[in-house]
Formats: sequence, C-alpha cells, structure tokens
Amino acid sequence: MSDPVKKRRYDASARRAASAATRQRIIDAARDLIVDRGYRSTTIASIAERAEVNVDTVYELVGRKPVLLRELIEQAISGTDRAVAAEERDYVVALRAEPDPHAKLKIYAKATRENQQRLAPLFLALRDASATQPEAQQVWQEISDRRAANMRKFAEDLRRTGHLRTDLPIDQAADVVWATNSSELFVMLTIERGWPADRYEHWLADTWSRLLLS
Repeated sequence: MSDPVKKRRYDASARRAASAATRQRIIDAARDLIVDRGYRSTTIASIAERAEVNVDTVYELVGRKPVLLRELIEQAISGTDRAVAAEERDYVVALRAEPDPHAKLKIYAKATRENQQRLAPLFLALRDASATQPEAQQVWQEISDRRAANMRKFAEDLRRTGHLRTDLPIDQAADVVWATNSSELFVMLTIERGWPADRYEHWLADTWSRLLLS
C-alpha cells in the first residue's frame, strides 16, 4: 500500500512548483508589457491575459503593479528569479576578495554591464512612471536610495583597502560610481551612440581607474 503521508508531501511539493512556475510566468509577462508599452499603459488585466491566468491569480501570487515592478527590478539586479541581497551576489563577493584594485574595478564593470542589459529598460520605465504615479515614485525612491547606499559601500571598500585617492571624499567617490553606472548612461552609450556592450564595460573600468584610484 502507498504511504498517504508521502503522497500528500508529493502533492504539496508539486503544487508549490506549479505555483512558482505560474508566478514567474506572470512576472515575465509583466516585464514584456512594461518594456513594450510602459508602466502606465500596462494593466493587471493585460498582464493576466499575457500570462494566461485570471486577474485574481496575479494578485494572489505576486500582488499589485508596484509589487510586480519591484519584483522585476529585483530580479533584473540579481540576475535570478528571486531577490538577492547585495552582499550575497557572486560579483560582490568576488570584488571584495580581489586584492588588485584594477581587477576589482573590472569585476564591477563586467557586472554592471550584465546588470544594465537586464535592468535598463525596466529602470527607465520606472523613472518615467514615477513622474506621475505615486506608487511608482515610492518604488523608484526605494531602489535609488538602496543603489546610492551600495555605491557608498563600494567606495568604502576601496578606501579600506588603501586604493581610493586620498584627496577624494567617500561621498564624492560614491557619487562618481552612482552616476557612471546608471541606466541612463548605459542607454546613452549603447543604444543612442551604438557602443557594443563590451566597449562600454572596458570604458567603465578605465574611467573608474582614472577617477578613483590613487
């Protein structure tokens, strides 16, 4: 005879897997629509239709549009199907362990290029929506504040390892990194000016070396 406990566990595990797959399908549909139509023109109903689920399922598995947008940004930043704290991301661990400052900046430039290729369209859609949508403004502010805080941690790491220019205050160094690795600049160079992504990456590492290192 089959074990009913094992069967219930199997059924629960299968349901969780199916729910997770549906949730990710909703998020993928939202990404496609927001990038294509913009945040304001994308409705929960259109996301549900694209994902082939009911509207109630969108609310149940993910949430309202601001929650969806935040999840999209988090996944784009982490490069996975879940949010990952900055300190736990592979490239952050690698650059903190790297003793050579130029190699450290190259690691970060490569990660920035890869992140922006996923993130830039969403981030710019969020920026545009934040001008008129209070809920999007809140998400924008949260992401921007956290990004600025992470740039400061990076500058502090350079100072702690003795590689940051002694005449450059931490706040100013953080602002240099914050400005140069922005989605806006990535789009300006790779889309508007047609730079290949690898040229952008090498330019970024070289620019940081010239501006930040002693």
